[in-house]
Amino acid sequence: MLRGLATLALGGLLAACQVVPKTAGPPPPPPNGGETIEPGLPTDTDRHRVALLVPETGRNADVGTAIANATTMALLDTRTEKLRITTYDTALGAAAAARQAVADGNKLILGPLLSEDVAAVAPIARAAKVPVLSFSNDSAVAGNGVFIMGFVPGQSVERVVAFARGKGHTRFGALVPKNVYGDRSVAAFRAAVKQAGGTLVAVESYDRSATALSGAARRLANAGEMDAVLIADVGGNAVRAVPVLREAGDRQILGPELWNTDASLGTSPAMRGAWFASVSDGLYGQLATKYRQRYGKAPYRLASLGYDSVLLTVRIARDWKPGTNFPVTRLLAADGFGGIDGIFRFDNQGIAIRALEVSEVGAGGFRVIDPAPAKW
Repeated sequence: MLRGLATLALGGLLAACQVVPKTAGPPPPPPNGGETIEPGLPTDTDRHRVALLVPETGRNADVGTAIANATTMALLDTRTEKLRITTYDTALGAAAAARQAVADGNKLILGPLLSEDVAAVAPIARAAKVPVLSFSNDSAVAGNGVFIMGFVPGQSVERVVAFARGKGHTRFGALVPKNVYGDRSVAAFRAAVKQAGGTLVAVESYDRSATALSGAARRLANAGEMDAVLIADVGGNAVRAVPVLREAGDRQILGPELWNTDASLGTSPAMRGAWFASVSDGLYGQLATKYRQRYGKAPYRLASLGYDSVLLTVRIARDWKPGTNFPVTRLLAADGFGGIDGIFRFDNQGIAIRALEVSEVGAGGFRVIDPAPAKW
């Protein structure tokens, strides 16, 4: 049923909806002899007011614009008449954007994208009893009215480790960068190996330089007997590390969701046969095609989060009375939600738990070897 909603949404491009671009700032002065123009949006008693907070200017403008475009497509595809989405530019100040969104009467905030912007927006939204459905993948900002839809790295690590253990691999090692992503990946890795009943042989970390990467890979290769190694980094760094790791013997290479967007991995013979876990790309391919037709260029992968946030809102809006507070408890529905990236549900901390598939790197691209579950 949930997957059907996503498929149906992609079926048409006709609707009566309104997407209003808006930036924080004072209203224009009234014309001479005219009525005073009050702050905020025009009175609208039939639709839900939803704010979209994304960067429309600055260095992240392209990503923000792609997300905003995807929300427009979702409104059109679902043919909803119940939502009015107004866009606010977080590049001009996330806190200011949130204050304006609240003042305008929005009852739900979609976004922002960056974790630091979520931290700035959260207290303002919380005071107004407006929940935040962010596109961040930083679990540290989730909770207390903030829900995150981003792809949390630990989940892909847990999925691929469990799959490898099920295929008979027992002794695990990991190569991780010295950054927040690496720290969270290795924490998830340790927990996943323990949960799966495997043995953690060694973990090596490195600064983001070619020399440091090669040195860490060599230390890990010589750290002891292991039959599976996780490289929690982008595909380009994995390509450089794998030949070194395999000098001491053949190991099953495991990777994170970051590899999903790197179709060039298969050009490296050393990477072929590697496994990684990620959300499904089946429906995303359809979205990307329609996006290119409509906007003349390919979307950023994160655009799907904007699309799915609207699908989620449309579902809840069926029983949400316009003008009232957003029914936040419905975000915790046990059966979750469906969208472009497959099914997901929020845990009690406000983190989106996603159904992931496992793919194998091949010369011609990626091949799904363990599909994502279709229901919880």
